[in-house]
Amino acid sequence: QVQLVESGGGLVQTGGSLRLSCAASGRTLSSYGMGWFRQAPGKEREFVGAITRRGERIYYPDSLKGRFTISRENARSTVALQMNNLEPEDTAVYYCAASNGRPTMWENDYSYWGQGTQVTVSS
Repeated sequence: QVQLVESGGGLVQTGGSLRLSCAASGRTLSSYGMGWFRQAPGKEREFVGAITRRGERIYYPDSLKGRFTISRENARSTVALQMNNLEPEDTAVYYCAASNGRPTMWENDYSYWGQGTQVTVSS
């Protein structure tokens, strides 16, 4: 199995950028499709994006295309989420997750989760 730890969250003004990182330990990261999710206070967890095991395919919800970018470096056991032009609506706890199969938009398809990192966007 794999252990995941997110980092890079913080407070940023509207229009700013943040780069989140997900560090994996245990089983090799290339064994997993990876996803990012977020959960705002009082709301359900939301799909942010996913990347296949070798990074050949990346998926985003239409609402986030163009602002968020996912990448991975299997040799360094890390997955990154670059977030640009942030808006107050992006305020949430962001989670990375690992899937034994193809990464999807459904959180039930992911077996391993990090503890999350808080992102707060001020207006």
